[in-house]
Amino acid sequence: MAIHVEGLLAIVIFYVIILFVGIWAAWKNKNSGVGEGKDQSESIMVGGRDIGLFVGAFTMTATWVGGGYINGTAEYVYLPGYGLAWAQAPFGYALSLVVGGLFFAKPMRSRGYVTMLDPFQQIYGKRMGGLLFIPALMGEIFWSAAILSALGATLSVIVDININMSVMISALIAIFYTLVGGLYSVVYTDVVQLFCIFVGLWISVPFALANPAVSDIGITAVKKVFQTPWLGTIHPSDGWMWADNFFLLVLGGIPWQVYFQRVLSASSAAYAQLLSFLAAFGCLVMAAPSVLIGAIGASTDWNQTSYGPVPPIERDESDMILPIVLQHLCPPFISFFGLGAVSAAVMSSTDSSILSASSMFARNIYQLAFRQSASDREIVWVMRITIFVFGAMATALALLTGTVYGLWYLSSDLVYVIIFPQLISVLFIKGTNTYGSVAGYVFGLLLRIGGGEPYLKIPPFIYYPGWYEEEKMHHLKKDVEHIVVQRFPFKTVAMLASFLSNIIFSCVARYLFESGVLSHKYDFLDAVVSKHSKEIMDKTTLVGNENIILSEMAPVKTKIGSTLEGTFMNTDALCDEGETSPDLNNEHK
Repeated sequence: MAIHVEGLLAIVIFYVIILFVGIWAAWKNKNSGVGEGKDQSESIMVGGRDIGLFVGAFTMTATWVGGGYINGTAEYVYLPGYGLAWAQAPFGYALSLVVGGLFFAKPMRSRGYVTMLDPFQQIYGKRMGGLLFIPALMGEIFWSAAILSALGATLSVIVDININMSVMISALIAIFYTLVGGLYSVVYTDVVQLFCIFVGLWISVPFALANPAVSDIGITAVKKVFQTPWLGTIHPSDGWMWADNFFLLVLGGIPWQVYFQRVLSASSAAYAQLLSFLAAFGCLVMAAPSVLIGAIGASTDWNQTSYGPVPPIERDESDMILPIVLQHLCPPFISFFGLGAVSAAVMSSTDSSILSASSMFARNIYQLAFRQSASDREIVWVMRITIFVFGAMATALALLTGTVYGLWYLSSDLVYVIIFPQLISVLFIKGTNTYGSVAGYVFGLLLRIGGGEPYLKIPPFIYYPGWYEEEKMHHLKKDVEHIVVQRFPFKTVAMLASFLSNIIFSCVARYLFESGVLSHKYDFLDAVVSKHSKEIMDKTTLVGNENIILSEMAPVKTKIGSTLEGTFMNTDALCDEGETSPDLNNEHK
């Protein structure tokens, strides 16, 4: 196929701008956050904790507004039988940011953590921190791979360039400026990328709407013209499945390092909350053009376009409805603006996911689990190496596997089922320990895997109430696939089971050891008897030695007493007995 020179030129110009901004941000902030007892590694991870309101709002919005977000929203609005009613990502992730801001941003930022895994290692120990790192890493890597794969397909649709080449170049640019500038490069490029997404898609919408092949989307929203109405419906029998997926987005969107990376980089706990609320609004605003493009795709007579008489759904190309609309319903010079928007969205997600994965590995696995005496320079080099390694892994997955979306769906489910209940327990539930954490991990994993995963062709071994078998037609291959659909909200049930298992097994383990039913020598995890051993890292381990600077902690006074709040707030995570943060004392003198 012939390469579209104009489209290729537009991509090159855009990538040069992004690369320039990333390098400029690294140079501008090369000494920010370093000095006064602060380490360069921490500056790379959380940007010196001085991210302002304007830049912070953009980068927090970019937590979820990426390639999967804008493409996936358009796809579900377009899909016959689904429509806007099933396009849950905009409202789900917006509510996720609101819930995160209300309940999680303040305790995480005020305690001065550096990564999401810090509280787990503080309470449950380094081994459990390593176990929880696995689903967190899988989520970040597979998410990056999925959106890189989507980018390759998008570019091949519009400019006819080689998919492998486009994926590798995009990944290399994102890896390079992340290597150079860390979080500063990520957040400043987020500003440019979100601006490009907003402008590029909104410029395309009026031209697509004005195309003669497109019917009035107000009519096709409620009336069948070329396909079922794009508003969609939720059948009563699918209500529990819809709710299960919605809770997955709202609650499962919280325990991600890409989110807490932004929270922990805020200049104070109050700022972290405000940024979450602003980003929730930003998610809804950024979804609007994708919803319209999906509606346009559902309202188009494709026989009148250069795409041909067979609609995208019958070519198994519904996942590419956004670039298809840009190419076939907009003038060429307009579609290239939209192409830049899609490229921006992908890079916006890839860079932060790679940085998040490398931050957790360098700090929580390499430093806190294996090399507590590692120098700051050593940690920086570990981060740089893992940024490249994880970026290469995501790129290889995008190029070599056809099930990358299935891998991401499963890993995101595991983040919801395993990490979210553990995060609630470690922040708000008093008395949970490593035994309960292990039990919750195992129960959540078994109940989720037991439900199967159609995208990966993993059959279920637990058939929940309401399951049925569905035939899925592959139009291009002309074959039929039989998949098991679980209508029961088994993901949320698995999450609740994991949460309750943590509490119950923690209480049982504590009773058995403290009452003398089991000898102290059987406390092999040092979770009850040896509460203050080196395995369960206390506040000195995590906060001392300049790993987390107490002076970084926002002046938020936490009231702990014998009230209901004191019962459910884990005071061990706040401060050592009889001690408070020096900043808190100064604040209230």
